[in-house]
Amino acid sequence: MTDLTEQRIPAEQGPNPATSFAGLLEIEQLNENTFRGRCHAGAPMRAFGGHVAAQALVAAGRTCADRRPVHSLHGYFLRPGSPARPIDYLVERVREGTSYTTRRVTALQQEHELFTLSVSFKHPEPAADRQREIPTLPHPESLPNSVAGLSEQVRRALAADGGFRDLDVRFVPADAPGLPAAVPGLLQQFVWMRTASPLPDGDPLLHAGALTYLSDLTLASTAGLNMQPNFFQRTEPPRLLMASLDHAMWFHRPFRADQWLLFAQRSPSSSDGRGLALGEFYDLDGRLVASAVQEALIRDPS
Repeated sequence: MTDLTEQRIPAEQGPNPATSFAGLLEIEQLNENTFRGRCHAGAPMRAFGGHVAAQALVAAGRTCADRRPVHSLHGYFLRPGSPARPIDYLVERVREGTSYTTRRVTALQQEHELFTLSVSFKHPEPAADRQREIPTLPHPESLPNSVAGLSEQVRRALAADGGFRDLDVRFVPADAPGLPAAVPGLLQQFVWMRTASPLPDGDPLLHAGALTYLSDLTLASTAGLNMQPNFFQRTEPPRLLMASLDHAMWFHRPFRADQWLLFAQRSPSSSDGRGLALGEFYDLDGRLVASAVQEALIRDPS
């Protein structure tokens, strides 16, 4: 689920609050191919989809003996999960190739399938390098921290639930110089993101998991910008029902999720209660490090 919530989850029912972002990705290994984790809420009494996807990726990666980096993932959200109960991640070892490794992960809660993920890992290799250039936008340090700017009530609820609090998220204003020209029918949003606490060195999988989490924060809201402002910029209760339906990512170059990344997002279509959004992550050096695509449920209950 991608729409954040002001509803507090009782501490005795929800996940143990993490002291840092890395703690959100900690999972317990039950046997060779099964892991268990807990995910915080993203909508009232529903586990945040980005958290589920991130833990599923980490579970898949922990079964790769040589720890080759992830290069792509494709996931489907099948039903909402509860933040009050643990989630089990069952990993299927599909392929062990010379260059590529493939895993399938099924997230289960009380024997119900919540989420499925296909993940591909590969060894790095030398090759020709090209990329789309980063737009010239205001530096993140010149923009306000949207998480810190939330109301005291919301920040207390987020801290109690253990999620959405160890983040630094900064929105580029819609009238900022350097923004790409507006195109009829195309919505766009530019957000600087990073984890607020440092992530460990020497574990690219953890950074990939963190970026998977971050990628689910604002894509759905980008597709619904014409109907409702982003969560971090709203002054009224949410009107739209939003939920991730499927999510795909491609990891192009090495990066750190605890350093500034620009998420350049656009939405070319919304219809039939579904919105499509695409985005690219750039680091401060202008390197395109990852791309993401998501289709989300977008409904106006009124």
